[in-house]
Amino acid sequence: MTTVCIAKRHVPDLPELHRAYETNYMALMKLLPSTEDGGARLYNVAQSLQFAVRILENTRYTTLLEICQHNDELPDFLRSHMQVRLYHDARMAEVCVSQQISRLLPSYDYPNPAMHQRDEKEQCNHFLAEWLRFCLAHGYSAQALAY
Repeated sequence: MTTVCIAKRHVPDLPELHRAYETNYMALMKLLPSTEDGGARLYNVAQSLQFAVRILENTRYTTLLEICQHNDELPDFLRSHMQVRLYHDARMAEVCVSQQISRLLPSYDYPNPAMHQRDEKEQCNHFLAEWLRFCLAHGYSAQALAY
């Protein structure tokens, strides 16, 4: 007798994901750098924790942001880095790039060669939500950043 194991494919929870997108959009609008500042701001959060938010693209309906952690004590691979697309007409923000993943897919088969989690995109968006809550709850200071 042969046993066949069929892996269940991950199905994203769309209502939950949309809630995260909408919450992230509202929080990012509070942190969005202005184009007068050159489109980049450095935020000091808590003690010795800095994040830079930079506008990479700005169109009528979307804005692409880069969010990077600045900490000289950590090696590059441990510093958070993500790109987030803001959809102004839908009032949503979606993580498009995270760490070494250049394009996040809605779901992944598991196991896969890169060992991404089945719900990698959801996890990245929930991480962004937690980071934004932390920034807004613990206060932040911002300064223009030249790139």
